Amino acid sequence: MDVAVFSTKEYDKTFLNEANKRYEHDLTFFKPHLDTETVILASGFSAVCAFVNDQLDRPVLQRLAEQGTRLVALRCAGFNNVDLIAAREMSVTVVRVPAYSPHAVAEHTVALILALNRKIHRAFARVREGNFALDGLMGFDLFEKTVGIVGTGQIGAVVARIMNGFGCRLLGYDVRENPECLHLGVQYVSLPELLAESDIVTLHCPLTPQTHHLINDKALRQMKAGAMLINTSRGAVVDTKAVIRALKSGHLGSLGLDVYEEEADCFFEDLSNKVIQDDVLARLLTFPNVIITGHQAFFTKEAMERIADTTLSNISEFEATGTCRNVVPSPS
Repeated sequence: MDVAVFSTKEYDKTFLNEANKRYEHDLTFFKPHLDTETVILASGFSAVCAFVNDQLDRPVLQRLAEQGTRLVALRCAGFNNVDLIAAREMSVTVVRVPAYSPHAVAEHTVALILALNRKIHRAFARVREGNFALDGLMGFDLFEKTVGIVGTGQIGAVVARIMNGFGCRLLGYDVRENPECLHLGVQYVSLPELLAESDIVTLHCPLTPQTHHLINDKALRQMKAGAMLINTSRGAVVDTKAVIRALKSGHLGSLGLDVYEEEADCFFEDLSNKVIQDDVLARLLTFPNVIITGHQAFFTKEAMERIADTTLSNISEFEATGTCRNVVPSPS
């Protein structure tokens, strides 16, 4: 198929071109995000390949359909940026990569936990300046601490497995209990109970209307004073302004983010020579007990290989059959 690939970086080209040797699609790469201004670039393409910050709302989908696009192939697991009702009405099929490497995201989650706890980011900066003092760098043993996992799907289960290895007590919150997590000793509780008892709360749930700003002022007040919050799921699961208030008051002990609810204008871009225009993000970056990474939790060689292969396999399956096992179902 003729495929327009949006939000392209050099690493996307590398992995997609390598995988495409097995599929032989006609890939055209575009650097800009897909939105109402750039959708014209997809004119005449049967398929569009999009990423997490591409805009696939009703106006964009309508224009895509008018231009002849029949397939939107997401090279990610999440699909909160797609108007699925509009896609169904426009007869545009949406497919995704449901699982690429839960280990990649889970391991990055644990890296954030360890870095925040042992103040690795601050120690690194000090030592480079010749300061080897330990004041302000004290952490805590993870052994026997309580870790609350919100969302115990594939990624949450791997996090549970790793933290179980540290000897942590594990609490879980999900609409469905995962047998693997139960086998590891995860105790499923209500969200308020998880927040109140956990020394570390880590988020691994999808972004839905029900999980939008799941962590808000009320939830943060329910958390144990001094607890750590980690988000490697989707940015809008967390109310960022509420988190800033909790950090300023000292109630929230530390914060690790790999996602941010207004990340589209910043993440995946080099802004090192510019002034960050997002005042909320700029404020977050001033806290010594906050670590932010730029949506890199997924970014391992193994994950990129699987993303590229599954994305192109989805396109081939749709081309051959008119459907795909990884189709995103429309809301009922």
